[in-house]
Amino acid sequence: MILAIDAGNTHIVLGCLDGERLRFTARLSTDRKKTADEYALMFRNLFDLHQVDRGEVEGAILASVVSELTEALRAAAEIVTHRAPIVVGAGIKTGVNIKIDDPGQLGADLVVGAVAATAKYEKPMVIFDLGTADTMSVIDADGRFLGGAIMAGPRVSVDALSTGTSQLPHIDLDLPAKVIGTNTVAAMQSGAIYGHAAMVDGLVDRVEAELGKPMATVVATGGLAGVVIPQCRRKIAVDDDLMLQGLRLIYEKNRA
Repeated sequence: MILAIDAGNTHIVLGCLDGERLRFTARLSTDRKKTADEYALMFRNLFDLHQVDRGEVEGAILASVVSELTEALRAAAEIVTHRAPIVVGAGIKTGVNIKIDDPGQLGADLVVGAVAATAKYEKPMVIFDLGTADTMSVIDADGRFLGGAIMAGPRVSVDALSTGTSQLPHIDLDLPAKVIGTNTVAAMQSGAIYGHAAMVDGLVDRVEAELGKPMATVVATGGLAGVVIPQCRRKIAVDDDLMLQGLRLIYEKNRA
């Protein structure tokens, strides 16, 4: 059994996996001010809450896009499991053939998502991770990571509107009843949710046109996938556990 931690800009998702089976999963708010001891206490409490014996944990793995938190989370995982975790980064075996200009620039989250998706779904594929930032990764039929796109996520987009204009309010990302909003809040929600759904559909169209072939799989994960993807016109799989399963696979490739 292992502890897998995926640290994003807004949330930290962690889970305890016994093989492919998730014993529990949890979502914590990303707090850059918390110390290793504070995160360790939170992790320990989650084990207790879900009645999982920490003594059964053989190791841990961490992927983080929040550089200032990586060390605190690494130390917290070691405190809880009594084992130094694997940290996804340079020198870690992933099995992904990265074909971008500088493979060292590829974020840990994109690597983890690619590992999981290529192991589970038919290629070629497009992978979306919808959260604070929206990311798109393109994998060809031979499993090569070709590149992708990075966009502001729905929450960032509406917050930018609220702070950058004098008359637009801060809103919740609830699904509006229709695309044509009849008040300011509904219009902003429509732009954030239906607009991002149209963007996802449109990006896949352009990827297929650029590569000259249809995608066998389009899969999405991330905190906002469950809101945005049902509004898409394409068939897109939502896989909430994609990152945790990817971490498990990378752990298995790198355990001593």
